[in-house]
Amino acid sequence: MNYGELTARAIAEELGNRIKTARLNANLSQSELAKKTGLSIKAIVNTEKGKSQLETVISVLQGLGLARQLDLFIPRQEISPLQLAKLKGRQRQRASRSRAKGKNEDIAEW
Repeated sequence: MNYGELTARAIAEELGNRIKTARLNANLSQSELAKKTGLSIKAIVNTEKGKSQLETVISVLQGLGLARQLDLFIPRQEISPLQLAKLKGRQRQRASRSRAKGKNEDIAEW
């Protein structure tokens, strides 16, 4: 599936469908999963529709025993050696601002 061409809504719906399939494969009803996760049935229904908050999705994944899949979802990102050298050993806290082109930028003279 090419996620770059899908809308955020379509990706959320696909994730919800996959969660529903995982629940059915685990032979759990929505009610059973709700009890297992401490969520309401409405929260389970909304998750399966792709309409829930991130914490709810994570709780459902934990209830289904799929939380380890999050490493595949978004792998841990390592800081590049160049960025590390620029930071001189400090940990990066935020992204740098992008500069607007054409605004009184200092031009290096060689």
